[in-house]
Amino acid sequence: MDTTTELLVLTVISVFIFDFTNGFHDSADMIATAIASRAMKAGVAIAIVSLFTFLGPLTIGLAVADTIGTFVNISSARLIDAQALIVAALFAAITYNLITWKFGLPSSSSNSLAGGLVGAGLYIVGAEQINWGIDALYQGKLTGVAKVIAGLFASPFLGLIAGFIIMKLIFLVFKHFTVRIRPLFVASQYFSVAWLGFSHGANDAQKGMAIIGMMLLASGYTQSFNIPLWVILVCTTAITLGTMFGGWSIIKTLGFELYHVKLIHSVANQLGAALINTLATTIGAPTSTTQVVTATLLGNGAAEKPSHVGWKRAGQIVLGWFINIPVSMFLGALYVCLFSKLLGAVS
Repeated sequence: MDTTTELLVLTVISVFIFDFTNGFHDSADMIATAIASRAMKAGVAIAIVSLFTFLGPLTIGLAVADTIGTFVNISSARLIDAQALIVAALFAAITYNLITWKFGLPSSSSNSLAGGLVGAGLYIVGAEQINWGIDALYQGKLTGVAKVIAGLFASPFLGLIAGFIIMKLIFLVFKHFTVRIRPLFVASQYFSVAWLGFSHGANDAQKGMAIIGMMLLASGYTQSFNIPLWVILVCTTAITLGTMFGGWSIIKTLGFELYHVKLIHSVANQLGAALINTLATTIGAPTSTTQVVTATLLGNGAAEKPSHVGWKRAGQIVLGWFINIPVSMFLGALYVCLFSKLLGAVS
């Protein structure tokens, strides 16, 4: 097996690990409110989310993968440089995922991957080979890094707004109902968890697909950027397995430390987060399910009792979001420096 093939295999394994940690992170976010509200047993919630996470990438287009896979131009780089860049970005994202999981902080796998790609790209190919999307902005279009940043930072804001509005609407529509309406909300919980899992798989799994697509192109196995079926199946399986195992420390943070979650909040949270994820996937903008779910929950709490929201804990989480991309860029540059020197890629 030559070096090119070995690095391609390493990339596929790294993507599998990345998608696993992504699912590991996000399953906690998706089922935290359902578990905290005691509307569903943990095993049932995980099973539903896992099933629909698997179905999402198989039935939705690949617009998000196209966005991620084309904003760093690696065509001018030497083969081994391009391969080192891609592997380094993955290692940066995996590292940040594991660090934040250790501290029970919901973080964005999408931000980590984007930051890792940009950091490694700056080191290997330079700023001029990164599609920042600045020129397109003047034409009223979102492309490249600008599209990634817009999707990743606008989605939490929209999640906050959606969570607030949906919560207010539920209070308005059901204010005259008694506790006998509870079975309706319990039933709707299954729908909202399924939709959230579907939207998560449809958006998040595509990021790993983009990385393998970039490596196939860099290695000469494809002549243009595209995603083969086997890549879709590998990434879908990895993120589903991660979802099945879940991250219980993050469940504790979201389900019990930000707001005292009841059934009504759980349904509102999942519906709002699934709506934002679905809209973003439709336009090809990558989102962070972690950020969307967390922001939506804060909106739910603010709509009912703002003083009861764990704003201090929320501040710690948001701080992690702001440092995510810079730290991941640094890690991406660090890893690509190490890999390239190890492989003799940079003279």
